[in-house]
Amino acid sequence: MTDRVFNVLFLCTGNSARSILAESALRKKGGDRFNVFSAGSYPKGSVNPDALTLLTDIGYPTEGLRSKSWDEFAVPGAPVMDFVFTVCDDAAGEVCPLWPGQPLTAHWGIEDPSLVQGNPIERQTAFVTALRYLENRIEAFIHLPIAALESVTLQAKLGEIGHSEGASTPRGKAA
Repeated sequence: MTDRVFNVLFLCTGNSARSILAESALRKKGGDRFNVFSAGSYPKGSVNPDALTLLTDIGYPTEGLRSKSWDEFAVPGAPVMDFVFTVCDDAAGEVCPLWPGQPLTAHWGIEDPSLVQGNPIERQTAFVTALRYLENRIEAFIHLPIAALESVTLQAKLGEIGHSEGASTPRGKAA
């Protein structure tokens, strides 16, 4: 077993909902094994209030959560990532910065709960569902024997996690 702490970055276009949910969930579930960050290619500049409400209601960490550009993590002096996960199909299709350290990457796309129109219960249900799908992926991830797996095997396992229940289908592609 290793005492190494791994750096994880969750990416989404706006960095206001899914990547924020994932960041908070891994902070809660991963304990001190991970330094967790999130960012977006075109950050909205604020965290979705429905995401913050859900995280607060279930006792997940919200301190320091903010919508920010992925450029913050592609400059000298930024934390070197071990893992980079895209959680939205748009971000997965974009040309990402070159991440120092050549992190392992995977696409864990799920539908955007912030696009759900409707009453507060319908919106809350969408956020709860999105968080559940992300938590399932995070649980699978934190139970991988990361230090014991070869990088090729680990990369394959990360991809498998992304195809679990709730996986979104990129626009223009058949399921």
